[in-house]
This record gives sequence, structure tokens and C-alpha cells, in this order.
Amino acid sequence: MAENDNKKYECLLLDNQLCFPLYVCSKEIVNMYAPLLSKLDLTYTQYITMMVMWEEKKVVTKHLKARLFLDSGTLSPVLNRLEEKGYITKERSAEDARDLVVTITDEGEKLKEEAVKVPGQIGMCFSGVKDPERLEKLGKLLREMMEIFNENRGRKKGD
Repeated sequence: MAENDNKKYECLLLDNQLCFPLYVCSKEIVNMYAPLLSKLDLTYTQYITMMVMWEEKKVVTKHLKARLFLDSGTLSPVLNRLEEKGYITKERSAEDARDLVVTITDEGEKLKEEAVKVPGQIGMCFSGVKDPERLEKLGKLLREMMEIFNENRGRKKGD
């Protein structure tokens, strides 16, 4: 009977969780970014938001939320801070007043010149990895997981 009880609770073992290694990796990577981004006066969430802005220049917040996997409660304060810093502007869409259009400013574009150094500095943290293809494979697997999460968005919990 004790063996059956052990099997019953195997799903609760930390080593059997997919979420735990993802959590640890995410936390550690964000911690690696923190000192680099503090020089830019950005949080990690502000940084990834600016990455989208550097790429797209002008976006509707719905698109930004989907692209960054963020909800309104998280994205709104980020956009407010970026606007206060002068990196973006926000305005209501002329086509649909419910939509908020975010546009990068000249100051936001200038920040890109400093931010371009960050990926290389982060890459140095992984320079001890003897097989760069391994990191590439890990990135591919993580992007596949993101695709799965994206496909499952909108489905009701329990479906």
C-alpha cells in the first residue's frame, strides 16, 4: 500500500515538474539582465516592450499584449513608465477609440544604440557553453512551447 501511495504522489515531486526548471531558468536569465538594463534605466518588461517598438515603430496595444504574452494589468504600467521617460507616445486610434496606439519617439530610437550592446553582454554569460548548437536547440524548444501556449490561449480552462 505504501508503494501505491508513493506513486500517487509522484506528480508532486519537484523533480517531476516542467514548470520548476522553466521558472528557475526564467528567474536566472532575468537576473542576468538586471544589471545591464539598470544602466539603461529599464526593467526587463520595459526592455522587451522596447524591443517590439524598435522593430515595429507603431503598434496597437492588443498586438503588443499578444506579442509579449502580457495582460493589460502588466502592460499598462509599463507603457506609462516608458511614456514618462519619453520613449513612446500613446494615443487613441482614429479607427477605433477602444484601441490605444503606441508609437516610438526619437528618444526611444536613441535608446536602441545603448541597448544593442545588451544581447552581446548576455551572450558572454553563456560563453562557457562548449556547444553553441545546444543553446540554439534549447531556444528552439522554448519557442515551440510558446507556440503551444499561444495556440491554447482563449480556450476555457478545463476544456
